[in-house]
Amino acid sequence: MHPFLQKLSEQPLLSDGAMGTMLFARGAGSEQCLEYLVVSRPRWISDIHQAFASAGADMIKTHTFGSNRVRLAKYDLAEKVRDLNFRAVRLVRDVREVSGRSIFIAGDVGPLGARLAPYGSVTVEEAYAAFQEQVSVLWEAGSDVILFETFSEVAELEIAVRAAREVCDLPIIASMTYNQDGRTAAGQGPDEVMQRLRAVGADLVGINCSVGPAPMLHVLEAMHRAAPDLAFSAMPNAGYPERVDGRLSYPAGAEYFAQHVGPFLDTGARLIGGCCGTTPMHIHAMRLALDEHLGRKPKDTTQVSVLDGELPEMRVSLAAESDDDIVGKSTQLLQKLNAGKFVISVEVDPPRGFNAEKQIEGARHAKSMGADAINVADSPMARVRMGALSLCIQIQQQVGIETIVHFTTRDRSLMGLQADLIGARALGVRNILALTGDPPSLGDNQTSTAVYDVDSIGLVRIINRFNEGFDQGGQKMGEPGRFTIAVACDPTRPNLVEEVDRFHQKVSGGAHFTMTQPIFDPQLWLNFLHVYEERHGEFPVPVLIGVLPLQSHRHASFLHNEVPGITLSQDALDRMEQAGANGREEGVKMAQELLLQLVDAPKVQGVYLMPSFGRYEVACQVLEVLTPEQRGMVRA
Repeated sequence: MHPFLQKLSEQPLLSDGAMGTMLFARGAGSEQCLEYLVVSRPRWISDIHQAFASAGADMIKTHTFGSNRVRLAKYDLAEKVRDLNFRAVRLVRDVREVSGRSIFIAGDVGPLGARLAPYGSVTVEEAYAAFQEQVSVLWEAGSDVILFETFSEVAELEIAVRAAREVCDLPIIASMTYNQDGRTAAGQGPDEVMQRLRAVGADLVGINCSVGPAPMLHVLEAMHRAAPDLAFSAMPNAGYPERVDGRLSYPAGAEYFAQHVGPFLDTGARLIGGCCGTTPMHIHAMRLALDEHLGRKPKDTTQVSVLDGELPEMRVSLAAESDDDIVGKSTQLLQKLNAGKFVISVEVDPPRGFNAEKQIEGARHAKSMGADAINVADSPMARVRMGALSLCIQIQQQVGIETIVHFTTRDRSLMGLQADLIGARALGVRNILALTGDPPSLGDNQTSTAVYDVDSIGLVRIINRFNEGFDQGGQKMGEPGRFTIAVACDPTRPNLVEEVDRFHQKVSGGAHFTMTQPIFDPQLWLNFLHVYEERHGEFPVPVLIGVLPLQSHRHASFLHNEVPGITLSQDALDRMEQAGANGREEGVKMAQELLLQLVDAPKVQGVYLMPSFGRYEVACQVLEVLTPEQRGMVRA
């Protein structure tokens, strides 16, 4: 089951509110293309997303309601479909990173804004193509769910759902608007609409816009009577608007919305939120009411500012639970490797903000799937994120699983390297992946100055010196460091001799095991192993092979052509291209095939999984092909 649908089956979720209402309050004009603001005013969009995230929303809609070819053509922007949708998803992804919460991204798709033939000028084929085009980009950019909302014609919504089903595997929410009488503009009742939308593949059928909470509750009750076992979504307007000083004003306040949370849930709603006129205040009030309804202690009682630009600070407690002292003669990971066990690690990228809730949940899921360790990247691609060491500590304390910290020489002087290693040892983080690190020029802080007092080879020697009980200057440390040292190698490099010789210097300096860049063909590892043994004799350390489940052909092409250190085989590229809309499924299948081949490959003693877009559940799905015997397998 998709993570969104799984979460929805476990608990009701809260969506955000009205983007348009907030934009008009910021000064946007009704005559302009609001969707173009992701280019002209991206900070406005991000601030509003952040306000709703801070108010407690579990799902945030992308600012793409009108980013389809037909609507954009009215502003001479029809060729900007890909750019606007991609930018919009990225803005929500950035906000999610900063918030650190497990927020679902809903790729928002509205009606085409023109009637279908024979009553209008848009043919069924044109409508189908327009919806496919927009949904494809939303899917590729990293949306977790597709939300079709504010449709008044069920026939158009049927076309939209069918088009989405053909190009992506994301859950689909199909939401209609209803008049005061509880029927659509064409006169259909909610029971007929629900049946038609379920028939074309909608996972969740809902109601939004047009009316306030009380009239919407009546429609929801009718849907619930017709299908008491189904779940629905409900996102009302803040009542009927009136024009005040040239602007629309909505009468329904936050407290009134909060009062309807219980009745909505009791009538089958599993996804609730707001539409026109609803602000972060409304969503925050609904958050508190939802938590109270579920018997949870509210996380925060902050008052949420709506129009003055201030963002609420919704702090989530990250108080660490007590944990056993993991310091011993060697780390548990090294003990498993020395015992010949096939080990599994899952990579986690730290958040861009102060909250690591999503990453901790990912680590917890990985542990439940059988992972032995979590390896934490250190500002990958030279983009500023939470320090890897601090996230390692949170994961070890809150999840109870060992971590492998990626430790780069890019940002630390020789003194800083040693100080941080001592601190890591004192805090119980002793598995170190020694890396040189991506140069700052690669990332978003190009004015930053790299240090590079030593490279990864020098770092291995420093850590090994600590293991001997001395610092780099020869001063005694009082006891051995007992670090487990990991190093990287890249079997995809065109010059294998140079890569093998450099790797040999690392293992000669004291490395205990190696982790490879992701590969997509086991023969690459065999080639690397053969060259090493020809030049340096028997391969000296266990190997964890990098496995990266691909999401789509575009994702595969991007990694292959634009990300340093990742090279795909032509077969992998071809398979992802042939998979089309089933790219994620094919990517997992390819990773599973690779995993089964690696189980029996020489010197391979484990894998580390590399999730894309923070989709830890997709990466861990790769492990489902391993039998219990393979998971606990011990090499001779």
